[in-house]
Amino acid sequence: MSRSLAEIRADFPGLKTREGGVWHYLDSGATAQKPRQVIDTMARAMGADYATVHRGVYARSAEMTLAYEAARRTIASFIGGDEHEIVFTRGATEAINLVAQSWGATNLKAGDRILLSTLEHHSNIVPWQILRERIGFEIDVCPLTEDGRIDLDAAEKLLTPAYKLVSLAHVSNVLGSVLDVERAVALAKSVGAKVLIDGCQAVPRLKVDVAALGCDFYVFSAHKLYGPTGIGALWAKAEILDAMPPWQGGGSMIDRVTFEKTTWAPAPTRFEAGTPAIVEAIGFAEAVDYIEAIGLDAIHAHELSLVDTLRGELRAFNSIRLFGPDHSAGIVSFSMDGVHPHDLGTILDEEGVAIRAGHHCAQPLMDHLGVPATARASFGLYSDDSDIAALLRGIERTKRIFG
Repeated sequence: MSRSLAEIRADFPGLKTREGGVWHYLDSGATAQKPRQVIDTMARAMGADYATVHRGVYARSAEMTLAYEAARRTIASFIGGDEHEIVFTRGATEAINLVAQSWGATNLKAGDRILLSTLEHHSNIVPWQILRERIGFEIDVCPLTEDGRIDLDAAEKLLTPAYKLVSLAHVSNVLGSVLDVERAVALAKSVGAKVLIDGCQAVPRLKVDVAALGCDFYVFSAHKLYGPTGIGALWAKAEILDAMPPWQGGGSMIDRVTFEKTTWAPAPTRFEAGTPAIVEAIGFAEAVDYIEAIGLDAIHAHELSLVDTLRGELRAFNSIRLFGPDHSAGIVSFSMDGVHPHDLGTILDEEGVAIRAGHHCAQPLMDHLGVPATARASFGLYSDDSDIAALLRGIERTKRIFG
């Protein structure tokens, strides 16, 4: 990395306990800690710089509008898109719901099919089920390979011109397995289907270029990217956004309103009804600047090294079952014989270690794995070997407690 790990860790006040000790945070896959640079930028935006955007004729409002739209450009550039193709949403969940309720409701019909996969997060399952109840299309599920990757050979055999959408996770939030997006897109395009990619777990660690990937929609959240909660982004090809109707009505998203008829603003404004998350957008962009200064290649290499180390250590425990591929992207999921993940998580918390324990909003995947839940250690750019050592000490203590 361009800076030492100690320097980077010092940027994150959340890595300390209230008493000033080290907190071993291994739940970045759920939400990442925030660097001081993001916190300070948001504090200024909420304080000395604060004003509304797009509406005021006074100087500070104009300055805040410039900052807000500069944030959109930063985030678009981060994934290789254009600023007019970025819609701010409350997060990836809302972005998928937006696509479902706008593009999906307009373009899907009874008899059509869409393809998801076994490892999808609930936010890439439930919105399509809600729409299916209204329209009557079919949802099919692509299986996984033995090591927990989306089986694109199986997808190739499934896909026909009846499929109108393929919607898949770039990186699994449970297994850390990485999708070959280019191949998935090529397969979908061969039958005329659109492609949505859930990039929540990818953008904090992998370079993303939506133009090179060839997908039609790409969604992600700020809070997994070392930014604030409550904001995310939908990227979509300009011609697709231009053809999509609004899904929420209110201020900002209009051109002209009368009681007889309302006309819409152009995209992306058409999809941003109401006063936007101004401070959060500015924090979002600051988080992007922060990780780009460190370098995504360096972050990914660092996390891969930690994954390899942890998986190697966990293999030494006869009582532990590992899930997913060996070289997963920043995530290690496992279970411990005779110990529910919630019990393990509670004991680890007593040791100052934070992991995620549960179904990770991926219950169909848990059913596939044959477990009710897993323990998940997920790394961030600030994670280090001391976090792994603390986790292993906590596992040893758990073994002693449960005999």
